[in-house]
Amino acid sequence: MSIISYPPQNNIAVATVSGRSYFKFINILRRLELNYDSILPEEITSSDKRLILTTMRESSKIPTNLVLLDDEFNYHPTIIRAKIVEKLHSGINNNSLVIGIDPGSRTGLSVFYYEKEIESSIYTSTDDLVSHIVRILVGINAQRKIVKVGNGNMKIALHIVNSLNLRFCSHFELEFVDERKTSLKIKNFNRRGKCDKMSARYITQREGYRHLVLPLSRTG
Repeated sequence: MSIISYPPQNNIAVATVSGRSYFKFINILRRLELNYDSILPEEITSSDKRLILTTMRESSKIPTNLVLLDDEFNYHPTIIRAKIVEKLHSGINNNSLVIGIDPGSRTGLSVFYYEKEIESSIYTSTDDLVSHIVRILVGINAQRKIVKVGNGNMKIALHIVNSLNLRFCSHFELEFVDERKTSLKIKNFNRRGKCDKMSARYITQREGYRHLVLPLSRTG
């Protein structure tokens, strides 16, 4: 899987006269480091290829279906980024959600959707990590949901997988991936977090033995 830069320039437009919604949109876009244009709803034409962010009331005046409403910006930033990616790349067949996990005292997490990395982060709490992954699995629409876990620390890896199976009430595909050569040799202690995130990213691109994990409610 290739790592593709996201987002392209000027592919999002905020179009609302509601001050409250406007600041809601731009605050989250800035947090996500996404570029955008600010325009009036009446300036939009049917040939506009940008993703339009607006309100429910104003959406009836906008002559395009490439729209996200302000109430869809009430979710976690990763879920919002996924909604934006889904809208912009809905014509692409591969809408798989791939989650890479590099387990350890600092666990690296990398999330790919439509072959775009939508999150790269570090967790020191396994419970917080699992809660966040469950949020992602529940909140993102995908034909396939694949969790790839590095095998460098199988005790933590198995704890993560068992916790996911207990807390996520649906199926997902699981791979244990060979972690060798994924860890970058970074001498500077302060940069180890970057190493863990990069390792998680590499894990998303490696293949392991894949099997389907069914929820306990279906397996007893």
